[in-house]
Amino acid sequence: MATRMATRTIIRTATPTNMAEAGALPLFVWLSPAFPVGAFAYSHGLEWAVETGDVKDAASAEAWIADCLLYGAGRNDAILLKCAFAAAQANDAAALHDIAELAVALQPSEERRLEATGQGNAFITAIKAAWWTDTLDLLKSAWNGDVAYPVALGVTAAGHNLALRPTLDAFLLAFVSNIISAVVRLGPIGQTDGQKIMASLLPSVQAVGAMAEQAGLEDLGGSAIRADIASMKHETQYTRLFRS
Repeated sequence: MATRMATRTIIRTATPTNMAEAGALPLFVWLSPAFPVGAFAYSHGLEWAVETGDVKDAASAEAWIADCLLYGAGRNDAILLKCAFAAAQANDAAALHDIAELAVALQPSEERRLEATGQGNAFITAIKAAWWTDTLDLLKSAWNGDVAYPVALGVTAAGHNLALRPTLDAFLLAFVSNIISAVVRLGPIGQTDGQKIMASLLPSVQAVGAMAEQAGLEDLGGSAIRADIASMKHETQYTRLFRS
């Protein structure tokens, strides 16, 4: 009996000379839920808001998340990302030190600091292993403490020659998506309502991205005070699914 041998066909494609030629594809990888930063473990204080009834349906969930995006951590993190991106591009270690330090100091509670630096440190670890770029050495020389997530992404995106605006938009979209995922898992809304909220907030994502693209550290500030309080209250919440 004749034995039929399978032939493996290898398709060879052109390898980009740098990551910029891959467009936004690296952002899809880095900001995917599958990327090992542990984003699924954080609710940004929303678990406490659900517990107290501040977030109880689609309307209240959308309002809460919109405030976090427009007036809270979403806005500030986008500005920090932009400033870290610019400092890395300019090879400015002194500026990068100040940005990295400020990004950690700005966190309003212990859990929010954990959320920012836990994801940031994990992002740096994964990037060093699989997506290394020389701006990581610049960051290490400038700052030896915990790294906030937006700073880690900004430095990495600059090192891989990615465009700033798509990086900002993708980061903000991931920020919103993660909070929506948390509220879906907590029960007040279902997946369909979650997608409706996502669609409704896309213009806000783009608006914050456009603002951050032109912003500097002097533009940092926010007024999502209830969300900050929620992160503090969550620290002593009796039953918890999330780390923040």
